Amino acid sequence: MDSPVPPSPPHRSTEPPAEPRVRRRDRHGRGMRGPVAPPQVPLSTSRADTFRDLVLDSVERLERRWPQLADVEFLVMEVPPAVSGETVPLGGSVPAEKNEPARVVVYRRPVEIRSKNRDERALLVHEVVVEQVAELLGLSPDSVDPRYGQD
Repeated sequence: MDSPVPPSPPHRSTEPPAEPRVRRRDRHGRGMRGPVAPPQVPLSTSRADTFRDLVLDSVERLERRWPQLADVEFLVMEVPPAVSGETVPLGGSVPAEKNEPARVVVYRRPVEIRSKNRDERALLVHEVVVEQVAELLGLSPDSVDPRYGQD
């Protein structure tokens, strides 16, 4: 017949409690965990970074045709400011003022909501950038980019 082992009495010591030890590796001894994906892999880029890259690609494409766009500031904002209309804008433009350069703003969340995948998002971003640049230059979107609306 087995008898249970009685619990040992708590050890009472006159010494002060020891300081907690600093861990130098994880508990399984395999070292610390690294990142899930290396930085050069697309998995490690955020949605905001990917969106910003789409806007920059579109701007570079247009700057080759319109060198005066080098003076325009292109911005990405999460959402547009509150407006009292029923439609939510995908972008906006502000003409240059005395000390401020002209600005084109693309709103990330409304564009992402209206697109289903990366290719559709890239097309929509380019259309928004072309429309806002056309508004700044006082031209039609077709004259800013001849492939506007064809993709």
